[in-house]
Amino acid sequence: MAETKVKKENMEFQTEVNQLLHLMIHSLYSNKEIFVRELVSNASDACDKLRFEAISDDSLYEGDSELRIEVEFDEEANTVTIRDNGIGMTREDVINNIGTIAKSGTKEFLSKLSGDAAKDSNLIGQFGVGFYSSFIVADKVTLTTRRAGDKPEQAVVWESNGENGFTLEDTTKEAHGTEIVLHLKEDEKEFANDYRLRSIISTYSDHIPLPVKMRKRDEEGKLTEEWEVVNKANALWTEPKSNLKDEDYQEFYKHIAHDWENPLAWSHNSVEGKLEYKSLLYIPSKAPFDLWEPEQKNGIKLYVQRVFIMDDTKNLMPHYLRFVRGVIDSNDLPLNVSREILQSNHVVESMRKASVKKVLGLLEKMAKNDKENYQKFWNEFGRALKEGPGEDMANKEQIAKLLRFSSTHTDSEEQTVTLEDYVSRMKEEQEEIYYITAETFASAKNSPHLEVFRKKEIEVLLLSDRVDEWLVNGLQEFDGKKLQSVAKGELDLSKFDTEEDKKEQEEVDKKADGIIKHLKEVLGEKVEDVRVSHRLTSSPSCIVLNEQDMALYMQTLMKQAGHDMPSNKPVLEINPTHPLIERMEAETDDEQFGDWAEILFDQALLAEGAQLEDPAGFVSKLNKLMLKMS
Repeated sequence: MAETKVKKENMEFQTEVNQLLHLMIHSLYSNKEIFVRELVSNASDACDKLRFEAISDDSLYEGDSELRIEVEFDEEANTVTIRDNGIGMTREDVINNIGTIAKSGTKEFLSKLSGDAAKDSNLIGQFGVGFYSSFIVADKVTLTTRRAGDKPEQAVVWESNGENGFTLEDTTKEAHGTEIVLHLKEDEKEFANDYRLRSIISTYSDHIPLPVKMRKRDEEGKLTEEWEVVNKANALWTEPKSNLKDEDYQEFYKHIAHDWENPLAWSHNSVEGKLEYKSLLYIPSKAPFDLWEPEQKNGIKLYVQRVFIMDDTKNLMPHYLRFVRGVIDSNDLPLNVSREILQSNHVVESMRKASVKKVLGLLEKMAKNDKENYQKFWNEFGRALKEGPGEDMANKEQIAKLLRFSSTHTDSEEQTVTLEDYVSRMKEEQEEIYYITAETFASAKNSPHLEVFRKKEIEVLLLSDRVDEWLVNGLQEFDGKKLQSVAKGELDLSKFDTEEDKKEQEEVDKKADGIIKHLKEVLGEKVEDVRVSHRLTSSPSCIVLNEQDMALYMQTLMKQAGHDMPSNKPVLEINPTHPLIERMEAETDDEQFGDWAEILFDQALLAEGAQLEDPAGFVSKLNKLMLKMS
């Protein structure tokens, strides 16, 4: 069959693209020049990808292995052109990469926008603007591209005004790579200017490791057919630290991370000896929107002898440090290194261990010397770092010192308390670090399990991130002190009791024998045990789990996600001095006592974030008892 040639096709933007384009055009008016950085950065990535693929198939170069980026302008036509001889795109690639936003987190990003241009511009920068930044200055963009290795007639032209969708048309392109022509708006003529473009490239793209070229001028100042490199084109990470300023590091970060804001900190290292490699690692100031997406890629670019290899290098940084951005350039790996080799290579493992130490050391330094910025870091990435103790046993103690929590010491939702802070405030005979996990901060702060701890002025960590159950299972102790849940297992605070407290508790225990027996009979198989609580002072009851059981709110979440959970029986603890329990003790109607018992148990479950098996039955019993009491 003869191949059907698609001449021209009109297509609509994905809904999110329309929204993003509108916001960009109206919110980024004060940062217009970033379109140059974004398009040059994309061109650099395309060249890197070609260099990597050409390691195994150098025919992809098609006789042109001098990878470069060219920037041109035409004052009369009011256009700016940016082209590269990188990997290029197929028709399908163009539709997927330009016509839609495939980036994870788009909907969350759009939901956070407020309509305030100044505030939204920061969010857009956090999301990454990329190709769409073209429309900040252009009222029409024409993109022509051909993938390396394809035939010249397999090229495609994409064109759009940024409002009414886009067109796709087949064309012929002799050179592989991508060319983007920006047809500037009437009031953006300043960018069709040699000196303006050179200045922007010098500011934003000086240290990308590829030459950015523009036309040379002759002695009379006229543009010639000869090209010259207008950026330093040196891999910044290979430069001596003494040659670099903070601004150099910051702009290079924005290039590799496609971020708008400056990083919080960075670590530039050169290792020589048995292994030789250079690394430049950054701590971002804002979390990317795909940080919690399963398909989120690590942000470390791997180079071998300055040749880009790949950026999906999960083997170079553990998952809990997935927010780290940067470059690692090795002299000891083969150029044809594969993902399979990365998984078992001792050079990679050594670089990984050293890089983790560098990052943790950088965070330690920030936590000690720049508390304000560390708190910013924690607010953005703390939940990811909490995965560390369970994932990285070798660095567990170092990670533990970097953790921050809420606690009853401040009752503030902001996580500022360190484990060292907690230990320094422990009571003289206290041997455990007490904590509680809950679905929300309010649930943790108001849990009945805390009542006796507040009475005895014993601090409790308030853990309300979903990762916290994983954290405490991995950490278990700090500075020789065991982490102990106040909602699990037997609780013995007798060492903090006065003689009067002990005497009073003995009397309460004896008094409660009758109702304990009655509750066990009524609740039967629903509970493992019913006992007098040493936790409660003002609530009638609470649920207590075994030491190894998952918190009830987490069990509910797991069930909702489709996971089978073991049916563990909880312990019901009661406060015999509470008026409700005293009212139950006086109840002579067995049916009514049974209803009270069920409600007591169910409300204790609800307080722990559990899901009731029979919510309607709970409401029915409650309504019946309320009517009898009215």
